[in-house]
Formats: sequence, C-alpha cells, structure tokens
Amino acid sequence: MNITIQPLIKFTFLALLLLAMSPVVAQKKYVMVIHGGAGTILKANMTPAKELAYREALTQALKTGYEALKAGKSSMDAVEATIHVMEDSPLFNAGKGAVFTHDGKNEMDAAVMDGKTQMAGAVAGVTTIRNPISAARAVMEKSEHVMMVGKGAELFAKEAGLKMVPPSYFYTKDRWDGLQRAIKEDSAKAVLDHGSKKSMLMGVQNKDNKFGTVGAVALDQAGNLAAGTSTGGMTNKKYGRVGDAPIIGAGTYANNETAGISATGWGEFYIRNVVAYDISAMMEYKKMSLQDATAAAIEKVGKMGGDGGLIALDRAGNVAMPFNTAGMYRGTVTENGEIEVLIYK
Repeated sequence: MNITIQPLIKFTFLALLLLAMSPVVAQKKYVMVIHGGAGTILKANMTPAKELAYREALTQALKTGYEALKAGKSSMDAVEATIHVMEDSPLFNAGKGAVFTHDGKNEMDAAVMDGKTQMAGAVAGVTTIRNPISAARAVMEKSEHVMMVGKGAELFAKEAGLKMVPPSYFYTKDRWDGLQRAIKEDSAKAVLDHGSKKSMLMGVQNKDNKFGTVGAVALDQAGNLAAGTSTGGMTNKKYGRVGDAPIIGAGTYANNETAGISATGWGEFYIRNVVAYDISAMMEYKKMSLQDATAAAIEKVGKMGGDGGLIALDRAGNVAMPFNTAGMYRGTVTENGEIEVLIYK
C-alpha cells in the first residue's frame, strides 16, 4: 500500500510547488467604464489632432470619475461628475455638443439609475439645462417621478437650483453645419447621427458618421453600481422624437445584483429590444455572464437591423464594451487607477 501512495503524495506535492511558483495574473477589477458614442469611426477618417482630442477628453472624464470614487464618493456622484466632463465638451453629442433638430434647436435627453435602490430619474426634450444628467438625478432624488419632459422638466430643474443657460449656449458650428447637410440631402427625412446603413424605419442614409451619446457606469467602495446616459439625440429629428437614452431599461439600467448598463446607438432598436434591462434579466434568470449577456443583446439589435454598442459593469468589477459598428469611443479605469481609452475595433 505504501508503494502506491508515496508516489502519489510526491506528485501532489510537486504539482502544488509548481503552482505556487507560477506567476499569477490577477484579474483586473474595474471601477468605471464610459462611452462617447458608437458608429462609423474609422482611423482612416480621423486626423491625429482629432483623435488626440477625443482621447484626452475621454481620459479626463475617467480621471474625474476615478478621483470621486477614490475619495469615497458614491457611484452616482462619480457618474454625474464624469458625464459633466463629456456634456461640457463639444466633441460629444450631449450637452454643449448636442446635435440640432430640424427646427434648429438642441433637445437633450438623459437618465440615471441607482443599482442599490433601483431608483431612477430621466429628462427628455430639454433645451436650457446646461447638464441634463444633473436634471435626471434631481428628478430621481427630489421628486416622486421617474421622467419629466420639455418645459416642465426645465421648470423643475430651475427650482432645483441647477445651472440654466440660454439655448444659444449649445450652438456649435460643426453641429449646425451637420444639420444643413442633412436638410440639403433630404428636407423631409431625418438623418441618424451614426452609422451609414439605410434606415429600416425612415428609409434614409446617415451621413454624420458617428453617434456621440455619452454614458458612464461606476462601482463605488461600498459595492454599489450606478449608470447614466446623456444625449442630444438625432440630427434633423422632428416631432419631439425621444430615443433610448432616457428610457429606463432601454438605454440605461442599473441593478447591484446584475450590472449597470449604458447604451449608445440606434435608439429605436434599443427601445424595441429593451436592451439594458434584457442584459440584467439574462444575468439574473439565465445566470449568464456579463460578457455573454451583453454580446447576446447586441446580437439581437444587429439581427433586427440596428447598430450601436453599450458599456456594462458588474459588482465584481467585470466590464463589457460590445458594439457592432466600426468603432466606439470608450474607456475604463481600474481600482488601481489604470486608465485605458479605445476608439477603433
């Protein structure tokens, strides 16, 4: 009996020794993930200066969120502060860089959701709130409602003490020129601010080559998730159109038991697929991993004819950033402050 056992003991000891000596690659724990829009973003069409500007803006946004988290602030605080950076930049289709409607206005939408409490807030069609993401948070925290729209949302934001600006604040020449091109191409149809495929909904072809909605998901020191999304919507949009960004469960969702999600892309398809909640449901009911659930959600959007991407973060610090377009402005930061910014596939 001893002759049989001793070699086994020696083999087991040797195996354990080799395992102990092997380098262990620790899995990164992410505390924030952001996006600045998905679409036809090709390096061939990007000047070095423009690419640098996007990388710097995304890096600054991540640094802002990380500093908030490191200081012990909540995930909601981090999301709001991070999105402020992108809303205040003319590079993204949110806040200062919002696209124009057919009538020459900037109508913005935003939403936030708290993964711990399942509380949420959203605004849509606002024109005078400097940072719509803060208005969404105010709706969540200072009212009994989830969504407010238009003039009512603006009145509420003003009473809540948020910074209001004249509509002219949101004017940028680049976005104005984009509207003129869209009107010239077809004044009777709207042009989506992303991709270059024909619209199954409107029969139009996009020429703007990017979709610049912004979003952030954060995980704080208490283990709580929060998600937020802000957008200027669709170039040349008419009739008070609202996309997926302010729709809880479509473009924005957070649940500590599953994940926080923020989407960017062809809003109508994200609404019809209830993308953000669908990811959470697949994780909760089918026990799917974050990677598998997010990939499945984007696949559904693609099969239906839509395009775009999303970011997601779970309570364990796992991150996912799938998209079915040529590129997506995106970035992550780990609990150790390691920042990574990506643009292309």
